[in-house]
Amino acid sequence: MKRLNGNVTIITGGGKGIGYGLAEAFAEQGSNLVITGRTESRLIAAKEKLEATYNVEVLPIVADGADEQAIKMVVAKSIEKFGKINTLVNNAQVSKSGVPLVEHSKEDFDLAIYSGLYAAFFYMRECFPYLKQSHGSVINFASGAGLFGKLGQASYAAAKEGIRGMSRVAAAEWGPDGVRVNVVCPLAMTESLQQWKESYPELYAKTIQGIPLGHFADPKNDIGRVCVFLASDDAAYVTGETITLQGGSGLRP
Repeated sequence: MKRLNGNVTIITGGGKGIGYGLAEAFAEQGSNLVITGRTESRLIAAKEKLEATYNVEVLPIVADGADEQAIKMVVAKSIEKFGKINTLVNNAQVSKSGVPLVEHSKEDFDLAIYSGLYAAFFYMRECFPYLKQSHGSVINFASGAGLFGKLGQASYAAAKEGIRGMSRVAAAEWGPDGVRVNVVCPLAMTESLQQWKESYPELYAKTIQGIPLGHFADPKNDIGRVCVFLASDDAAYVTGETITLQGGSGLRP
């Protein structure tokens, strides 16, 4: 029996990178999907592959997370298509990584806050009535950039820590309604990271030395399966938590 058979999961940024790995993990466990992103061709290609491989239904929707009306449209189309929402995964985020704080412009900061914090807020608010009906859950993505003060990540860290704070409040407010809210901080191998590895092999090797498990996470198997657990009945008593999936590099008390 698949753990999420017949469920409906919204995954932002589901057409590539970590988001696509998440989509694979949820589809493998029987969940139908709504995947959003800004590039239609990438979303359609993901839909075709996911449906052919996992025999689930996938609804691709082009939407910018910073656009409040677009998010209302995503939720409306999700309900029109599937009639319910069981899980919301806020994965997508854009930022000016590598830019020191003193070199950030307001536009740089707005980019991170709107694509990350505001997007998560809009999606959570609009999905809540349906998550309440399904006793569903939210999985928000934060980052070690915020937990550990990574250099050159000021706006990204600010957005991600804002998401963590909002998630804890939502967990407290929504618990009586049976809606759980958790946060994941991943360190995953993506297409961009693979390019960085190839361009800077020595720096990559040095980075790996700081990860006790000796490698970056696989988006589907290492990140996606933990998110599937958080979305499943097995995690029915887990809410308000931040889980670091960083191979031991994010050790905390």
